[in-house]
Amino acid sequence: MGLSTHVLDTMHGTPAAGMAVALYTTQTTPQGETATLVKRFVLNADGRNPDGPLYDNASLRVGTYRLVFEVAGYFKARNVALPTPNFLNQVSLDFGVAHVDQHYHVPLLVSPWSYSTYRGS
Repeated sequence: MGLSTHVLDTMHGTPAAGMAVALYTTQTTPQGETATLVKRFVLNADGRNPDGPLYDNASLRVGTYRLVFEVAGYFKARNVALPTPNFLNQVSLDFGVAHVDQHYHVPLLVSPWSYSTYRGS
């Protein structure tokens, strides 16, 4: 199944439909870290990438990745009154893929004030 993500809005108890997300590959070199944009997408009504998995098993490579979730923009679009500056702007998750024959599912549970993640199935 490759790599997938799913976002749930814990404030409203719904999928985070409409949240913008970016996927990057990352690499650490002696000069520092580089991040290369793979794709940007907006979550569908189920809080998932509308095109399905971000990578299938044939395309997924061993390495490091970053998912960046536009949390403040999402909650502002839902008319949630956020303080200035808001507590969370973006949630950036850096993770590694060691076994391309396995499914890497990266769920995010998020509110304007907290988030959690784990390696799902």
